[in-house]
Amino acid sequence: MWKKLFEPVDMTVGSPVRQIVKFMIPMLIGNVFQQLYNTVDSIVVGKYIGDNALAAVGSAGPIVNLLLVLFIGISVGAGIMVSQYFGARQRLSLSKSIGCSITMTFVSSLIVMALAPLISMPLLKLLNTPDEIINWCDDYLRILFLGIAGCAFYNILGGILRGLGDSVSALLYLIIATFLNIILDIFFVAYVGMGVPGVALATVIAQAISAFLSFLKLRRMTDSFDMKAAYLKPDRKYLRELLRLGLPSGVTQAIFSLSIVIVQSLTNSFGAMCIATNVIVMRIDGFVMMPAFSFGSAMTTFAGQNIGAGRLDRVENGAKKGTLVAMATSAVITLLILLFGRYLMALFTDTDALIEQSYHMMMILGVGYIAMEVTQCLQGVMRGAGDTMAPMWLSMITTVVIRVPLAYLMTGMTKSAENPHGEFYMMFVSLLITWLIGATLTTIVYKAGRWKRKALI
Repeated sequence: MWKKLFEPVDMTVGSPVRQIVKFMIPMLIGNVFQQLYNTVDSIVVGKYIGDNALAAVGSAGPIVNLLLVLFIGISVGAGIMVSQYFGARQRLSLSKSIGCSITMTFVSSLIVMALAPLISMPLLKLLNTPDEIINWCDDYLRILFLGIAGCAFYNILGGILRGLGDSVSALLYLIIATFLNIILDIFFVAYVGMGVPGVALATVIAQAISAFLSFLKLRRMTDSFDMKAAYLKPDRKYLRELLRLGLPSGVTQAIFSLSIVIVQSLTNSFGAMCIATNVIVMRIDGFVMMPAFSFGSAMTTFAGQNIGAGRLDRVENGAKKGTLVAMATSAVITLLILLFGRYLMALFTDTDALIEQSYHMMMILGVGYIAMEVTQCLQGVMRGAGDTMAPMWLSMITTVVIRVPLAYLMTGMTKSAENPHGEFYMMFVSLLITWLIGATLTTIVYKAGRWKRKALI
């Protein structure tokens, strides 16, 4: 039973919904633990250092995400290739695509390690980061990016494992790394007194260990593919496919991250109190979003394997039923968050005003989480089928054309003598509207059906 738990899952047979949920549960648990990385960092600095340190760690987040776009693209492209070749039982293509992904991850890590420390402080100044937290932000970013290889390889290797149908191994290694991160966070901050840089160092060490464990697991999966040095040399065919499939997702993430960076500049104008509020809400938001991201990733693997096996009817059936299950799951979790939200906010700070403001912002976003299930699930199906362009355009429209202008417009309309920057809550109203429009547009594009003609095989 234990060995079977860690074997790849063939999603081309059995009940579509049962297979999707079975595959999704370890991913959901894994995403919760992944979110714990940032959340524990915030809790530790908020409790042991103060609200300004909490704001510093949160302000660094959008820049981190912006500079991770290379790895997002490789991860998505690798996952789609692996799932389709695995579903089609093409061992040589599967082996070469995995080798190409590993090499590209290594090269991308070197680029980011060299570039990021040079631009972190200029970016922070460009975003009007308050003087009282800017040096902490810079220290945090420099340490994270010098150790970026661990984070990059964990995400790419985890994506490959999931593409092979193994979401349990990635979960196990992530749990190990998360507990190590918690221990090191407390040790470096509370006992060594390193402050904000201590939580960055803890994250780097923990992620490097999770990446190493994932690599060891892949080397043992000889039943599915071959891990040979010859396959690490990028083959032009697989490199082209990796870029074709992954680049739109990387661009999507870049656009999304850039929009957050631009909106972060607006958030920073409200001062450290509102920055800290935004950090708390986004940390809780990360957990509430977990079902959407988990179902979306499961849909990508499900669609990829079944497209590879020539089972389009099965893809459409799974997409419909899986999305309904995802929406119901998100509704329950959202209700729990709204009922017990104040207790969660209190984990980050002892400041009552900060707790109340964070809770009210969270209530504004409530219904939007159900809409995000629709967006993530249907876009996951499109990506799994090989259509990564449609989700890219949808993200560009919602984040660039709608989200950013709407945030500035709605806060601008509420400016007054008492509130020269406008009402802070309008930031979250604009986000809710964006999510609802995004779900509507995604449904329309999915129904049009162009994604059905994008398969590799």
